[in-house]
Amino acid sequence: MKAHLTRRYWFAASHRLHSEVMSEEENRRTYGKCNNPYGHGHNYALEVTVSGSVDPATGMVCDLVALDRFVETNILEKFGHANLNALAEFRGAVPTTENICTLVYDVLEKGFRPASVEKVRLEETMLNAFEYAGERGLRI
Repeated sequence: MKAHLTRRYWFAASHRLHSEVMSEEENRRTYGKCNNPYGHGHNYALEVTVSGSVDPATGMVCDLVALDRFVETNILEKFGHANLNALAEFRGAVPTTENICTLVYDVLEKGFRPASVEKVRLEETMLNAFEYAGERGLRI
């Protein structure tokens, strides 16, 4: 039997939406107020959905403590209270919420075991949320 578990986390970070391959005018037109040279911040809500067989001994898909520890160490400590533009992972990439979401998925897929990563959902504002369930994202 395959079951899904979704866990929710929060972190605050800042970014500036600005592409080096676009002119200043194209950046302003494309990203609007999010292209502010001083950046801006969000309180992100991150949902991580994993799946697997329910362990008959524990009755769980995965060890919640292990999932929390992995997310804390590999995602929240890195992105929390950071200027995302300054992170090596975003060198040459715009730190849009879509790109953050795919990056988080890739980090989980490469390193978290034994459950399988199904999807990542990242809520940027109460009006914007992005989901990613695999294929190709930013590779670290």
